[in-house]
Amino acid sequence: MLRQDMRRRSFLKSALGAGVFALGQTSLPSLYTAAAGLDQKRRFATVKISRERLIRTVVGLRPYRPQGFVVGAERLGDKLIVHNYGHGGAGVTLSWGTASMAADLARETGQGSYAVIGCGVMGLSTARLLQRRGGRVTIYAKEQPPETTSNVAGALWYPTTSFNSQKVDQAFVEKFKLACRISHRAFQDFVGAEYGVRWVETLLLRNDPPQNPELIGGAQLYPETRIYRDQRGDFGFPHVTQFNTMVIEPAVYLNALLRDFHLAGGKIVVQEFRGREEIAALRESVVVNCTGLGARVLFGDDRLIPVRGQLEVLLPQPEVDYCYLSDSIYMFPRRDGIILGGTFEHDRWSLAADANQTTATLEGNARIMKGLRH
Repeated sequence: MLRQDMRRRSFLKSALGAGVFALGQTSLPSLYTAAAGLDQKRRFATVKISRERLIRTVVGLRPYRPQGFVVGAERLGDKLIVHNYGHGGAGVTLSWGTASMAADLARETGQGSYAVIGCGVMGLSTARLLQRRGGRVTIYAKEQPPETTSNVAGALWYPTTSFNSQKVDQAFVEKFKLACRISHRAFQDFVGAEYGVRWVETLLLRNDPPQNPELIGGAQLYPETRIYRDQRGDFGFPHVTQFNTMVIEPAVYLNALLRDFHLAGGKIVVQEFRGREEIAALRESVVVNCTGLGARVLFGDDRLIPVRGQLEVLLPQPEVDYCYLSDSIYMFPRRDGIILGGTFEHDRWSLAADANQTTATLEGNARIMKGLRH
């Protein structure tokens, strides 16, 4: 029933450091349009990596569950609590998918008013879908953009570090893939400067042959995928997978969602919840829990742990028009800066910047640029 209902949704109708390097253009002889028989070399601008170009370091705690995200409902007295949390490093990526599932569960009650707890990407997405379906929504949150964890996300559309494949069953995998498909289609409607979403060419750089399936969520979500093997010219890696995906600029995107929420008549109440009894006291009979890591204490989910991520942000380079990922090292170009990662520290709660990690991230990305240059 849930799946049939979601198929009716409109947005599903069309889809089921540090070295210093000089600025310049470097060619990769093996990346070309082979299918067309063209030897058109793709030229990649060099990312200029140096401490002098570092403008900020940001740290965030991803709400990670080895068993995957939670979308489900439970009773709390006379209220229905709909959960939507635990997305790990794929919160922005999966936001419209699991928000759609959560909104469906909330709408099945037939109520017209809803409470959403949390004002990050998950709370705002869920609130907007409830509004689109005719609901009146109040968001209750301690923090709003730009103070949410979602604001410090790297935000490449790529559903990585979302769950432990050894801890989930096939039913969850299918639910995850559905969330990917829904969200991927929904984000396409936000492409443009207004929402800070754009398509970008992305490279997976590997020393070992790619696994099958390599692209998370399904190969159909990544247009123009090409695989190149045993060609050391590609950033110094023998295996390169090239595809297109979307990059989202959190500051622009979240502000736009917040604006849309207010324009649709939404209200925000600044409130921090210290226990479920305070949630039970809300006037709305249906409450959607989008508290992320906060659900660990509020709802006793001890499987939920932080995965700490630290990003280094360099001065913007408009000429850099591609992303790359290589194990834990990655680079995303955004208008607000070049985003360098990355770290995935399980069960570490510190939000303090780690100078050693800054050095490791700069040096790791510098090595990739050295491979590009040579």
